[in-house]
Amino acid sequence: MGFSTLAIVGPTASGKSGLALSVVEALDQLGQPAEIINADAMQLYKSMDIGTAKLPEKLRRGIPHHLIDAIEPSAEMTAAEYSKLANDKANEVRNQGKLPVFVGGSMFYLAAALDHFDFAPTDKAIRDELESRAEAVGSAEMHKQLAELDPESALKIHSNNVRKVIRALEVIQITGRPFASTLPEPEYLRPTLMLGISVDRGPLKLRIDRRVHEMWEQGLLEEAARLSKSDSPMSQTARAAIGYQQAFEQLAGSITEAMAIEETVSLTNRYARRQMSWFRRDKRIHWLADGPELLDSALERIRLEV
Repeated sequence: MGFSTLAIVGPTASGKSGLALSVVEALDQLGQPAEIINADAMQLYKSMDIGTAKLPEKLRRGIPHHLIDAIEPSAEMTAAEYSKLANDKANEVRNQGKLPVFVGGSMFYLAAALDHFDFAPTDKAIRDELESRAEAVGSAEMHKQLAELDPESALKIHSNNVRKVIRALEVIQITGRPFASTLPEPEYLRPTLMLGISVDRGPLKLRIDRRVHEMWEQGLLEEAARLSKSDSPMSQTARAAIGYQQAFEQLAGSITEAMAIEETVSLTNRYARRQMSWFRRDKRIHWLADGPELLDSALERIRLEV
């Protein structure tokens, strides 16, 4: 093959898992066995199943899925740490004569797994100072500071995402350069074929709405209750998963179920728009129109790359 890594990307609810399963089955029939590696930041966490739309094992068609349920909800995870996990696992799969297939929509994690990625420097003293300042003045004021120093990054990072705002300010303070400029131009670590699923906004919004309602029907509230009763508190990374904070607030009685669902739908739609904005900038992605011909289009693109 003309590539040693395959990636299937796209916004949340675009159908990545289903396409990946069918592609791996088709490749196996063609004599090229493959295994799936998770590239969804939240599916790394154990016990966070419903809210992350984790594919149940019984629906994985016997295909090995790696880096799912890899860490406890109390653990922090960064793109740099994921990079090592992902590349170690991909090499392990290749050494067995199989093709690693990355599947997910976590933008930084995919970049960390697929590209040469020079991670921006860190400084604990600076970060501690910024975190203390954030506690004192609040997330909106921190985001305002970012907007003054680096307008481009401020447009991409939501004001509520105080963790990422602090990270951007930390890098700016260390390097003296905008956070956005510290991110290198993408260059694959290994020959890679990246396929993206393109779904029109209307149908995608309907899928997201249906998925969120199904999460509550399937027991997201009960899952959140179990997580909240754990002896080890959830990490900041884990708590950032859309849906869980809303479920926690519903459990606390501060919002109704209807409000929790509505907010989760809204945040998920916003996240999907950010995903597409990110992915559309990557000219290496081969976009495939969602629909009945999706699998055939994917296999045709794979054949063209062989």
